[in-house]
Formats: sequence, structure tokens, C-alpha cells
Amino acid sequence: MKNLRYIYLVIFLAFAGCNNEEFLDREPTDILGEDQVWANDDLVFSVLADLYNRLPDYQGLENWWEYANFDETFASNAGDYWRHQNQEYGYGDWGMWNYGYIRDLNLFIQKCEESTEISAESKARFLAEAKFIRAMVYFEHVKRMGGVPLILEPLEYDYSGDPTYLQYPRAKEHEVYDFVIAEMEAVKDDLPNGGTQSRATKGAALALISRAALYAGSIANYGQLTPEVTLPGGEVGIPASMADAYYTKALKASEEVMGLGTYELYDQEPDKSVNYSNIFLNKNNPEIIMAKDFLVQGRTHGFTIENIPRSLREENTSGGKMNPSLNLVQSYELLDNTFAELPTKDASGNHIFYDDPMEIFAGRDPRLLGTMIVPGSTFRGQGVDIWAGYKLEDGSVITSGQLGGQAELPGSSASVQVVGFDGPIDQLEWSAQNGFYLRKYVDTAIGSGQRGTGSAVWLVRFRYAEILLNAAEAAFELDQLEKAADYMNEVRRRAGFPIDLTPGEIDFDRIVHERKVELAFENHILWDKKRWRLAHRIWNGVTTDLTNNPGNASAVSTRVFGLKPYKYYEPGSANNGKWIFEEFVTAPVFNAHRFRLGNYYSLIGDNVRNNNPKIVRNPNQ
Repeated sequence: MKNLRYIYLVIFLAFAGCNNEEFLDREPTDILGEDQVWANDDLVFSVLADLYNRLPDYQGLENWWEYANFDETFASNAGDYWRHQNQEYGYGDWGMWNYGYIRDLNLFIQKCEESTEISAESKARFLAEAKFIRAMVYFEHVKRMGGVPLILEPLEYDYSGDPTYLQYPRAKEHEVYDFVIAEMEAVKDDLPNGGTQSRATKGAALALISRAALYAGSIANYGQLTPEVTLPGGEVGIPASMADAYYTKALKASEEVMGLGTYELYDQEPDKSVNYSNIFLNKNNPEIIMAKDFLVQGRTHGFTIENIPRSLREENTSGGKMNPSLNLVQSYELLDNTFAELPTKDASGNHIFYDDPMEIFAGRDPRLLGTMIVPGSTFRGQGVDIWAGYKLEDGSVITSGQLGGQAELPGSSASVQVVGFDGPIDQLEWSAQNGFYLRKYVDTAIGSGQRGTGSAVWLVRFRYAEILLNAAEAAFELDQLEKAADYMNEVRRRAGFPIDLTPGEIDFDRIVHERKVELAFENHILWDKKRWRLAHRIWNGVTTDLTNNPGNASAVSTRVFGLKPYKYYEPGSANNGKWIFEEFVTAPVFNAHRFRLGNYYSLIGDNVRNNNPKIVRNPNQ
């Protein structure tokens, strides 16, 4: 939709004959004029639906590979190995400068305000929805770029040869956040209280305030740690004095969502791991505030095709392209609220032996098994075969370069299976190269792994658990620790924790950790680390071992680690046939991620700055 003067609609016609009109004099049958569109509620909504569909998602179900840019997952796809090999993030990564989209939104708002033929009720809602989308787009800009020009009307060039009146300077960073917050406050009561999860509602408007105000408060608060990441005009950086006001707005908006009575945590399954994974699969769900929806036999996506375990794929292409990292796996704490590495070796450095591969993950946060498929797991009612080979007494390994491959073991002349049908095998793409598969968002419906069908699982943009965690964080920053504990414990109880955290146990590390595990693979990792000014500290370019302190928010995590399960082979030994585990780094991972100070705000292209000299460059680039 580059211009609302003409709205193109696809119409299928069967021509029964022809008349005597000249071809060029005929009224067009495949386009509708602007006046026709703005006289019909349904046609107006079709334009609005296109605007919804263009909302950007840096990480999502249709661009799954972006999940592999940090330390949540390994991309088991040869074309994406570079994501683990380029040491430094580019200054233009995750940037955005989409004023064509903003112009289309401004045009829609202008035409809607001028319209006299659509119903007053529809007009108010359409305007509120368009302003919600525009606020979302500006929020996407500010969290990537810092302050950007705030243009709230469709600009027209007058062909005078002087374009300077079209050149707007960048707003201060806080002014863009203020616009988003104020705009949502202004329109929230023109939106319905629920009834839909794919369109803007009052809950979605409040959720956007909650998130935007929390981000602004964090930048004001933690930006003090990086004074060099500022600009003298305020285009980048928010004064520390503004932090508490933003946290207060975030808490207020979060509590307004709670008070709507529309949303609650999804808690329908007795198995807490299954319950967590079903949050994203079950659309009869009071937790989802807003999602990008997909419909079978309509628009679907290929996320399940790309990420279903190798042995369970429904077609002989793809599958297993994302392997969650051991970095993330070990972040799931024990049910007694303590943090611990996975116990692979005892205090003397000897392997710990397990009768079942699932035992090493026992007693941990159930969200672990609701987020990923680990060795010994089942999916769609079938076992997932993840093991790396036989480990002999002398430390040597008997394995195969083929999934489910066979070989002879010492003392035997018969061939037996020596590696899982799901891996791990080094550098065998589309398999569990690092020992894990993703469960979250992977569809359990038969047929969703086929290209002719695809999956209709929705992409969650706002959900009630985030609102509770936003409230917990804002309350913590405002020294309201009892309230912070109450909100965080709601999320943790649903997850399956039997022991509440006390107010005294709520600290910054807890805030960071809880978002990490509850919101994994939901497009929060980058923005959270940026707003807390943690990104350059944890992705610091230094090659280190896997942290032994997974509860430390500042722990360095620059490479993606994996876990290999082996069957132990020593006939006659009490441990023969038991399981042992070894941590490792997959072969394609050979550079440590480095997030530079210049990555906190993305590069504004030379073409933009050449066309508008009022646009100042972002710092440290």
C-alpha cells in the first residue's frame, strides 16, 4: 500500500461476452477508488489488515534464523553457520528506517478522520487501531535506532525544488517513548476490552505502554553505566532523573491490564511442562493479549517444517534447524529456587552415570522441558533419539557419521546402532548437532510439518506473563519488593515452583533470569540486554568456558555450548549401558560474539543522512 488513492483488490471474473465500448473507456473492474473504499467498513478493514500484517518482528516464526544470533540457540543449518563465526555484530544489524510504512499509516489516519460514510463506531475503532499500529512502528524504531523524526501527517512534495521543509530532525529518545505512551493512553478506551487477539484491544494498548515505559525507564536508569552511549541533543540517552516516572507508568499500565479481568495465566494442564508448551499452541487461551495469527488452508508458516526433530519430520527436507543452547538449558533453576550447572561430573572430575538420560534434567524448572526437547524426550508421542555414540573405558568413542548408523563394538562381531537417529553428529545440518531440539512453537498437529499444509501456530506479541514480569521489574526498581515478589511468584507458581521467592530474594539477577526463561524465543533477548546495558558485558568477544553461575545476570556468554549424551560401554562393569554426558562447543562455533558500544543503536544509513542533513549520526560508529 504505497498510496491510498488506489486500493487494489483481487477479483476473479468470468467474461460471458463483450460489448461495443472501447477498451480504454471501460470502467476498471479490478480496482476501487478511494471514495469507494472509505464508504464501506469491510473495505476499510481490508486496508487496515494489510497495515497489521506489515508489523515488523526482528525474531519470529517466519524468520526463525534470527533466533540464532545470540546465545539462545545454535543454527543447525550450514547456510547459517556464519552467525556463530562472525565475531562482531554489524552496526546496521537489527536497524529500521521505514518511513514509507509510517506515511501509509498517516494517510490512513487522515482519510479515516475525513471519512463521513463509515459508521461512527467503526471510525473510532479504526482510528484507534491505526494509531496503535503507528505507535508500535515508532516503538520498533526507537528501540533499534534511538530518537527518530516524529512525523504524524502524510508529507507531500510540492515539486518546488526545495525539499528542506520535508526534512525533520531526530526527536529526543525519550520524546518517542513519550509519544508511544501518550498515544496509547489517548486511544485505549476506543478499543474493545478483549474479544480478539489478532487486533488491537485496550489490553494490547496497555501492554504496549507497559513495555515501552519499562524500556524507557531502564535506559534512563542503566544508561548511567554507559555514558558514552549518548548524544548531546538527547537523540540517544534518557536522563536518569526520568527513570522513576517511567517505572511508575509501566507498573500502572501493567496493573490496569490485570484489572481488566480479561486475561489470566494459562493453566489448564496438570503436567507443567506440557502446560507451558501449550501456551503457544492452544488458541483457546486467556493469556494471549495479542498475536500474529495464521490459519490452516489460509496463511500458514513453515516453522515446524524447519524445526521438527529430524526423525519425526514429515518430509525429507529440512527439520532440526534450531538447537537450543546448553547456555539456556542450564539457566533453568532447580525447584528449590537454587541455580546449578547440569551435573555431568562429580567433585573429583569423574563422569556421573545415569540409568536414564532424562535423569540429568530432573528436579528443574518444568519450563525447560516445555521449551526444548532434551535427550530422552518424547514429541508427538514418539521418542526422540538423541545420543552421540558409545564411550569406552579408555575414553574413545564409537559412533557413525550417519544418523542411526551402525558399527561393531569391541568383543562383538555384530553391528549395532551407535548414534541416535536425531544426532548429535558434528556438522550434520538439520539435526541436533548440540544435543537439543526446540519444542516451543513447534506444532504437534499432524501435517503441520508438510509444505503443502504448514503450521497455523500463532506468533505471540503480548501475553499476560510478560505483563506480570513487567510489573515485577518496575516494582523492584521502585523499591516495592513485596509487590515485585507477588507478581513474579504468580508466574513461577504457574511454572510449577512449590516455594515462593521472598521479597528479600528479589534482586536484579532474579529479574533478568526470570525473563530469560519465561520469555525465551519470544523476541526479548536482544532488547532486554540492550535496555539493561548488559549486551556489551555478556557478549564481550572473549572466548570463555560455559559459566558455572547461571543465575548471574552479567555472566559472559559469547559462544553456544552443547551437551553430548553417550552410552557407556564396559562389559562386566556395573556402569555398562548407563549414560554419561559431556559439554562441548559444536565445530561451526569458532568465534565469540562481540557486542560493541556502537551496537546499542543501529546505524542510520548514509543515504538517509545525505538526504536529510538534520539527521545526526548514532554514537560510537
